[in-house]
Amino acid sequence: MLKLYDFIEARERLGTVITKTKLIHSTVFSNESGNDVYIKPENLQVTGSFKIRGAYNKISKLTNEQKDKGLIASSAGNHAQGVAFAAQKLGVKATIVMPKYTPLIKVEATRQYGADVVLYGEVYDEAFQKAKELEKEYGYTFIHPFDDEDVIEGQGTIALEVLEELPDTDIMIVPLGGGGLVSGVAAAAKLKNPKIKIIGVEPEGAASAIAALKEGQVTTLKESSTIADGAAVKRIGDISFQYIKEYVDEIVTVSDYELMEAFLLLVEKHKIIAENAAMLSVAGLKKLKEKNKKVVSILSGGNIDVLTISSMINKGLVTRGRIFTFSVQLPDKPGQLLKVSETLSSLNANVIKLDHNQFKNLDRFHEVELQVTVETNGEDHIKMITETFANEGYKVIRLNTSGI
Repeated sequence: MLKLYDFIEARERLGTVITKTKLIHSTVFSNESGNDVYIKPENLQVTGSFKIRGAYNKISKLTNEQKDKGLIASSAGNHAQGVAFAAQKLGVKATIVMPKYTPLIKVEATRQYGADVVLYGEVYDEAFQKAKELEKEYGYTFIHPFDDEDVIEGQGTIALEVLEELPDTDIMIVPLGGGGLVSGVAAAAKLKNPKIKIIGVEPEGAASAIAALKEGQVTTLKESSTIADGAAVKRIGDISFQYIKEYVDEIVTVSDYELMEAFLLLVEKHKIIAENAAMLSVAGLKKLKEKNKKVVSILSGGNIDVLTISSMINKGLVTRGRIFTFSVQLPDKPGQLLKVSETLSSLNANVIKLDHNQFKNLDRFHEVELQVTVETNGEDHIKMITETFANEGYKVIRLNTSGI
């Protein structure tokens, strides 16, 4: 296993390539978690994520013979850009296999760095198998996104930066997909300060590390279902698994709804855009049992397309109780719509959309269904609206839900 001096040497190797991202204190996430929370914004790296650290460290250590063969890698996006950028810097040809549904921003950025892109498979694991086939067919040098000690070594430089800036860090909370990031951060942090606690955060729908720990060996999930595309890994790395067992103290999971909620808070309160997989460590703050500790959340990347941003914000508003859609049955007679509007106005609920359709209700001779979407100020405000309508004789049925 890697030693502390390995991470120190990697940091020197990366010195002129990466951005030394500065910690950002977060009052809102501190209040939500009951801890003193700092964010490590790796979304500000030149390629938009932490992956440049591991990719450049790995490629710079290759022999000339290995470089001359050309590089092949598989990636859901961020490792692709890291490899493409590093290959361009070091004058090496690179081919990247990416899942077919990788966000366009990641695909185009990879091509802009000069790499050839092959789109294949539904999820990362299928792209990985295709890359291994191409490696065998053309003799390329394979650059693994996480299950490689040189890659892990590069990712671990994040922990050295954190502890240099905030030496009394109690907990680091880290996104967990294939395991390369958490392995490097955990090893470097523990070798520097054995008392520090490392917590990995996986998506509920792709908890491959938890499955491996439960089975006592690396295992492949039957399926992977999560909006955190960068962490949608069915099988963690074998090397990563050894590091996780040795250095990671705890692994928790978060739901897609929790990712959306955390995304909205990060955008609103910090004006920071992060991708879904990066939000794992931010959403995971709510799962901390510890209180009054200095916690650093590793925000791993920010490569997210505009349409996804829009969708995440809208769904985050629903999750936080900021958008409320409901239906109510009204007597089919004049004046009822005005009455509903006046009630909502008195409660400071701004109407976004309204659908008054007499033909939706089968029993239209007696009642008509009204569907309304309003802006609200949270669950307490929604409760007030529901109770006020109930007091006026109307039964409100909620049509959107946060899932919590």
